[in-house]
Amino acid sequence: MSIKRDENVLAGRKTPAVLPIETKETVSNTQTGKEYASENEAQADVTNPATSTEEKHIKRDVAITVNSLDIFGKVMN
Repeated sequence: MSIKRDENVLAGRKTPAVLPIETKETVSNTQTGKEYASENEAQADVTNPATSTEEKHIKRDVAITVNSLDIFGKVMN
């Protein structure tokens, strides 16, 4: 079997190409509404005895954006 197109084949079956995606992670405090610059900053707030922040107050959101998605496919001749 020869492959004429640039495609991935695993166990004799075509696998879909990797789609270009963008991800954005947001770490925030549910009680104060503060948005942290990083996971480390959030953990520092949790371990700081001067704050009442607990691990359960830290919220992590991930937004995933797919830039291109071919939902109709191609007709092969």
